[in-house]
Amino acid sequence: MTLAPAVARRGAGLRRGAGQSDGRVPLRTAAGLGLGAAVLWLSLLVLLPLAAVVVKATGNGWSGFWDALTSREALSALRLTVFSSIGVAALNAIIGTLIAWVLVRDSFRGKRVVEVVIDIPFALPTIVAGLVLLTLYGPHSPLGVNWYATTRGVILALLFVTLPFVVRTVQPVLIGLDRDVEEAATSLGASRFTTFRRIILPAILPAIAGGAALAFARAMGEYGSVVLISGGLQFKTEISSMYVYSQIENDELAAAAATATALLVISLVVIGLLDIVQRWAARHG
Repeated sequence: MTLAPAVARRGAGLRRGAGQSDGRVPLRTAAGLGLGAAVLWLSLLVLLPLAAVVVKATGNGWSGFWDALTSREALSALRLTVFSSIGVAALNAIIGTLIAWVLVRDSFRGKRVVEVVIDIPFALPTIVAGLVLLTLYGPHSPLGVNWYATTRGVILALLFVTLPFVVRTVQPVLIGLDRDVEEAATSLGASRFTTFRRIILPAILPAIAGGAALAFARAMGEYGSVVLISGGLQFKTEISSMYVYSQIENDELAAAAATATALLVISLVVIGLLDIVQRWAARHG
């Protein structure tokens, strides 16, 4: 019973004596080249542009950065963007999960049509989505609903473009769940709500958090679907991406970069928190 652990410890000692680190496996040449190419590509497309934005934002010093960030218009746009994105991510986490549940657990006529409709925001150009929303919910709405230049119109546009992220993230997890466990819980007297709360929800919670993170990130950077229906009214319906664009048009690049840096930091914090929730749910699921 004690021979195998002794042999294992002896083998580990021999490997360390041969010059290899404990628990580390050297990269093969192909793996090293692949890792280097991935890091280079990531740096060129993501890290360097983000670093350039941060450098531009602080070009006038930290006092200039703070003044640009705390201007009344910038704060109003940031407030609307952040709170709308959080609300949209939370609402889509619920509605998207319900839609995914219906698509996986129920059979009904027209199900394939619904599957296609869910993916339309992925394929539809965002400016076209904005035109559709303006046509249906603008001043000349055939539905009699005018949400042009209102916060409700902004939230509606963000909901439209972010819904598929939660649905398509949760749906595969629901498909892969073992139905035998649910049937066993039911046979032991558990109610449907208890079965969902104790068995299903812990299994799909990481996917819900992941989908919500994607929805939040998309909402924070959305422009095309919002620009038409929002009207871009200062201090009312102007979101941060519209404010950044207006600052660029006015040749205020430092102010635009400051707001973009704030959006980056806020997005990283919120997505990091959602990632913590996702990991916690995966460990305790």
